[in-house]
Amino acid sequence: MATTSEHPGEQAAQDPIRLIGIRDTALSVDEVFRAVGDDAAGGTALFVGTVRNHDGGADVAELGYSCHPSAEAEMRRIAEKVVAEFPVRALAAVHRVGDLRVGDLAVVVAVSCPHRGEAFEACRKLIDDLKHEVPIWKHQKFSDGTEEWVGAC
Repeated sequence: MATTSEHPGEQAAQDPIRLIGIRDTALSVDEVFRAVGDDAAGGTALFVGTVRNHDGGADVAELGYSCHPSAEAEMRRIAEKVVAEFPVRALAAVHRVGDLRVGDLAVVVAVSCPHRGEAFEACRKLIDDLKHEVPIWKHQKFSDGTEEWVGAC
């Protein structure tokens, strides 16, 4: 993370990775938003992933997430990459595991940066890489009795 400004408020954050977690309890948008609060940030981008009632043209009846024991460490590795690539002031990411219902929060990520464009880009990179690289699997059961596993990596 490179900031070259002489203004003290723009100096690098002490530890921009404020919250990383895998949770088996309900997620809180407020907790994640509070975690990325930073007086030097002019933009904060937040992404909330929820369980939808359909996938691939089929009605979702039940859904569960499970993960490998390394999942939280992989989330941190991805967060570190985002912090290295963007001028991140603060970053937070939490993912839910266990049985979820339609409408439940599955993942919440947020990034604060000096400017909005950087915040949007960093947040998008964070959620995209998390979904593609962290060993978290989704088990969907459909109303027609079929089911499928969807892997993050």
